[in-house]
Amino acid sequence: MKNKTVFLFLLFSLLTLTGCGKSLAQQSVLENARQSNTITWGVKGDVKLFGLIDVKDGQQKGFDVDMARHLTKHILGAKGQAKFLTVTSQSRTPLLKNGNVDAMIATMNITPERKKVVDFSKSYFDAGQSLLVPKNSKIKDAHHLNGHTVIGVVGASSAQNIKKISPKARVLELQDYAQAMNALKSGQGEALTTDNSILYGLAVQNPGYRVLSGTFTYEPYGIAVNKNQKDFVRALNKALREMEHNGEYNQLIKKWFKNVPGFNYRALYRY
Repeated sequence: MKNKTVFLFLLFSLLTLTGCGKSLAQQSVLENARQSNTITWGVKGDVKLFGLIDVKDGQQKGFDVDMARHLTKHILGAKGQAKFLTVTSQSRTPLLKNGNVDAMIATMNITPERKKVVDFSKSYFDAGQSLLVPKNSKIKDAHHLNGHTVIGVVGASSAQNIKKISPKARVLELQDYAQAMNALKSGQGEALTTDNSILYGLAVQNPGYRVLSGTFTYEPYGIAVNKNQKDFVRALNKALREMEHNGEYNQLIKKWFKNVPGFNYRALYRY
């Protein structure tokens, strides 16, 4: 009888800790965030302007990082805390699905394929795919890449998009944008492709390269969350609308993109 009592006590404790018998996937991320007063975000660490680790203090900085901080305050209140985990293009979905982060704000395009695995907030940034090339390059656009080698990053949708436009282009995919940029510099490819917003950040860091004008895809960024978290998605969308209406969003756009050569940051404003 004593052993049975101990077993029942342990079982009750386990059910309590897991949300009355709910699995991790069934628990409310929003409710857990409210209880801990914290939202854990996945952000990039190698994308200038969006999420880049500052070597001086080791902190992530960028538009995505600031957006996460502002959204946290809107959802949890002034004392809400935003925590960050650095991710890559290929690690974003696994880390989110495993529960390592509550939300992913990491230059993640909203695509039909990804929507089968995760849910997204409404778009928080409108990007489009383009090309980064040396300033003396004769490449004019994505339709002139057949026979050329184009560099991309593993986990991004860029390579597939290039193949649709220039089927005979060779695509070299590397692990991150630092490696991709080094490959472009060393002549392993004639162009680097990803979203124009990311390319402008690379161009700022590498003056000998330019972003071709125009885009050949529409790549809206969304905040990714796990499936079955509709209350969290609604909270994110509400916070995004509040930021757009009160001017916070435009302030962050101006902060991060005003001084980027050739980038019309005002075209990104929302009201």
